[in-house]
Amino acid sequence: MSGRLIGLGTGPGDPELLTLKAVRALAAADVVAFFAKRGRASNARRIVDGLLRPDAVELPLAYPVTTELPVSDAGYRTAIDGFYETAAAAVAAHLEAGRTVAVLSEGDPLFYGSYMHLHVRLAGRFPTTVIAGISAMAGAWSAAGLPIVQGDDVLSVLPGTLDEETLCRRLRESEAIVIMKVGRNLPAIRRALARAGRLEAAVYVERGTMAGERRLRLADKGDDEAPYFSLVLVPGWVARPGAAALSHAAGGQ
Repeated sequence: MSGRLIGLGTGPGDPELLTLKAVRALAAADVVAFFAKRGRASNARRIVDGLLRPDAVELPLAYPVTTELPVSDAGYRTAIDGFYETAAAAVAAHLEAGRTVAVLSEGDPLFYGSYMHLHVRLAGRFPTTVIAGISAMAGAWSAAGLPIVQGDDVLSVLPGTLDEETLCRRLRESEAIVIMKVGRNLPAIRRALARAGRLEAAVYVERGTMAGERRLRLADKGDDEAPYFSLVLVPGWVARPGAAALSHAAGGQ
């Protein structure tokens, strides 16, 4: 009898934003797997510290590469595809032994999450449950107190890895925008926002809901440095009461 695979959303960073269902699943899991950069601690594991069973087996899954190579590089693709195959095999071994395996995923497991690469390889073979998590963008706009969409507003979620021309076009097509995967792409993101006439409304959020959270209007950010845990919010609902004051307040820390 096989075990159960659980894709477990840990939320955006604040441990208090874990769902009750996630906490119950952690307390029952035989094995807890989590992704991390080689040589670094896992942020998802940090979020659930103190919530695992004392006898739970921990299964770290260390990426062979992260930002060392561009995602378009053939070497990156080969290394990362092989890694996900190996990681899936390691998780499958526990499932075949009848153990329940919870795979931690920052934010929501099925939204830009590494868990998805295990899900597509294993969900057809083993009983599977996915526990939704609060996404990073929801954590960020809530922390900033920034209304995002209302009425017929269209929200677009854009990866900052898009080329500048595509970013520009997409920025002009939607009322509200969330830009993920900022990092080294911030200079191109800033230029695209300026070209699209959206820079003044853009709010930069770094480590949203985590210790060291920082947020400010992107137009006021004097450098192009951005860590992995950062994103840019451009609110819709432009006719909202106090629009200008709210945008300035959202970028106030």
